[in-house]
Amino acid sequence: MPPCDTLLRHATILDGSGSSAAEGLDVAIRDGRICAIGPSLDLEAAATVDAQGLTLSPGFIDAHTHDDLAVIHKPQMLPKLSQGVTTVVAGNCGISAAPVRLRGRLPDPMNLLGEPGDFHYARFADYVAALEEARPSVNVGVLVGHTALRSNHMDRLDRAATAAEIEAMRAQLQEALDGGALGLSTGLAYATAREATTEEVVAVAEPLARAGGIYATHLRSETETVLDAMCEAFQIGRAHSVPVVISHLKCAGIDNWGRGGEVLASLESARAGQPAGCDCYPYAAGSSTLDLKQVDERVKITITWSTPHPEAGGQTLAAIAERWNVTQLEAARRLQPAGAIYHSISEDDMRRILRHPATMIGSDGLPNDPRPHPRLWGTFPRVLGRFSREEKLFPLTEAIRKMTSMPAQRFGLTGRGLVREGYWADLVLFDAARIADTATFTDPARPAEGIAAVWVNGVLSYTSHGATGSRAGRFLPRGKTAWANR
Repeated sequence: MPPCDTLLRHATILDGSGSSAAEGLDVAIRDGRICAIGPSLDLEAAATVDAQGLTLSPGFIDAHTHDDLAVIHKPQMLPKLSQGVTTVVAGNCGISAAPVRLRGRLPDPMNLLGEPGDFHYARFADYVAALEEARPSVNVGVLVGHTALRSNHMDRLDRAATAAEIEAMRAQLQEALDGGALGLSTGLAYATAREATTEEVVAVAEPLARAGGIYATHLRSETETVLDAMCEAFQIGRAHSVPVVISHLKCAGIDNWGRGGEVLASLESARAGQPAGCDCYPYAAGSSTLDLKQVDERVKITITWSTPHPEAGGQTLAAIAERWNVTQLEAARRLQPAGAIYHSISEDDMRRILRHPATMIGSDGLPNDPRPHPRLWGTFPRVLGRFSREEKLFPLTEAIRKMTSMPAQRFGLTGRGLVREGYWADLVLFDAARIADTATFTDPARPAEGIAAVWVNGVLSYTSHGATGSRAGRFLPRGKTAWANR
């Protein structure tokens, strides 16, 4: 066998399948792929790494991100690379950077992705070209946002789309699917999509069936009517026999706490007859734009940014309201447009959903936020360290499966998510006894501990000393999806 580029020796391998660890194996990388796995490989290599005492797994796949513009404007992608993420799935919650042609003001919540001048990818192919030119440090798979499509073709978003507008949206979705998009996402809880009927979404989603795409949704409600919203999502999937991913599944709002069992029962019922799953982040707090509907004086809300009052960033809504001598609802109204962190999720519900075998791991981090939720930097080591190693919520093998082979199969990321000969060498070498998140709500931009090295497409991109400066990420077009729940 010819020489390889990199040879990792004596690694403990968790291959991403959920199988038990294989100890003391060597892994060889050539031309971006894994070319050999076995004990004491007799190979020459340009670089050799001693992995004794460390765990080697597939690179982590962040199943839910808003990295659409970050991968172009901040291609080093340190918040993700530093925690072992080698692939991000962007375009979630109905908002995507492409295809977009703004017809005026940038609609909320697309402002989470960037400034109006950042949206200049009228065709999906334009975005892919910009992505390839930027060459980010991580691979990128992309969903097309329903809200983005609506903003392209509707004069106002507080109504349902007409038949002609639906046809225009459907044509743009088809063009993106032809260019490799993973599927369609919606954010039906937001005002910019709230008036979209179920029939509108079903009609727009029609191209997914032929293309083999998926439907991912930020539900119409995550509070009292969450079960109705889940039923709607599953109905949309059944209409075209396409897989459904419920985004950041949760029971939000204090009055909704304790309903994790009901929510998961609904998911299980759907899974008996159609491909369905969810993603979840390992925190009892969410983050998005400041929404008046979510203002509850029983809930701690921290402002992360505000256009009219930038000085409010980092302060709680309660403190701002007290200083202004107004209600929290009025203070929120004055702060808009703004971003916020909502401590509105039950820890018990979050753990229950996180543990479920159909749950993938998704950070839902907001890279454009000046004071981000710590999930942007800490999601994956938090799952491995706190919830697997310390709390024993699930074995390490299962934790790795949730963040590697499961999302790779569901999103159709061919040749990713497993440590297998012939697969792309997206790999993470970490110390299973030490890996931990260090990002906090007060100091969120901190890299994980215990990550020894990260390879993206066979290129060493990160070590315990930081980013190497080599960027080898790629656009990942949709391949064939695989769901194990039927």
